[in-house]
Amino acid sequence: MVALQHEGGARDRILNAARELFAAKGFHQSAVAELAAAAHVSIGQIYRLFKGKEDIIEAIVKGDAREREATILSLRKRLDAGEISIERTFELLLLDVMDNPHEALSFDIMAEGFRNARVADMITDMCQGFRDSLADFACAANPRLSGEALKSAEEMMLACLFGLGHRSLSGPVISAERTAKCTAVMIVAALRAMD
Repeated sequence: MVALQHEGGARDRILNAARELFAAKGFHQSAVAELAAAAHVSIGQIYRLFKGKEDIIEAIVKGDAREREATILSLRKRLDAGEISIERTFELLLLDVMDNPHEALSFDIMAEGFRNARVADMITDMCQGFRDSLADFACAANPRLSGEALKSAEEMMLACLFGLGHRSLSGPVISAERTAKCTAVMIVAALRAMD
């Protein structure tokens, strides 16, 4: 049991160090030896827990997807219970994606997806899970949505999430809170205008 806890602690340290190192230097420019030093583990420990850097990226993507899915599930429960409106649901979701301390790492992972089919598949799988939840939110805004209109709504919402999740490089001129509020209103208006 202690060995499993030690392995779990080492795994978390490796993933946390990888986030920082990959964000600062890039995925390909980061050596496993640097990662081991940053995580305070041996290189052998890394290779016992992960086959290589690609597996570390996969663990990061899956962890992020699980966190986002938990956020979406929580928002869905609050929406269904009548605690929040559909506008507030989108506002909170957008605020969550804009609160991204590892934005540079996200860019590096997406770039790797264009070079590496396995990473691309991970990103596609993650997005598929989001599509289903976004479709539910879209139908909460406009129950008449279906077929191609619903798929188009999913595309629009994913684009907003990706874009706003990486807004720092665009030199934002209004706060994240105001951006989320205005964008949520625009998304719901667009969804309600679709037939």
